[in-house]
Amino acid sequence: MTDTADLKTLFDAAVAQSRQLPERPDNRTLLRLYALFKQGSDGDVSGDRPGMTDFVARAKYDAWAELAGTDAATAMRGYIDLIEELKG
Repeated sequence: MTDTADLKTLFDAAVAQSRQLPERPDNRTLLRLYALFKQGSDGDVSGDRPGMTDFVARAKYDAWAELAGTDAATAMRGYIDLIEELKG
């Protein structure tokens, strides 16, 4: 799984599988999935942190910001592993 193309293929498959999980993950896990996906796809968080009244966007931003500096391959592997764990 060291080849970048293979990793991207596995990542894309995990994204598709995330829509077919046997049950909806809890909010903490959903935030982790979001952050790993964004870090693996887009790199470090950018833009301004959402305001206090936008709770969901702020939580997503903060979860993604916690992964700042994590390389895309590591984030993708983390996402793939978490989806595999959630599949059971």
